[in-house]
Amino acid sequence: MTDKGTDAKHPKSPCIQTCAVSGRTGFCIGCGRKLGEIGGWTGFSADQKQQIIDQLPARLASVAANA
Repeated sequence: MTDKGTDAKHPKSPCIQTCAVSGRTGFCIGCGRKLGEIGGWTGFSADQKQQIIDQLPARLASVAANA
């Protein structure tokens, strides 16, 4: 589920094709997004995508801590 980002101003999908959502955190263990964010990615604005991307390091740390 990758989005190659055909529009230069839209951030690319952070998907690394390791798709499994943690039952404890609700975040994908591969990219750190929530299911709604994964499903809605192509419809989000560049700003919305960037806001999500900015949160991913902390989310992935949370997934690792709760593994």
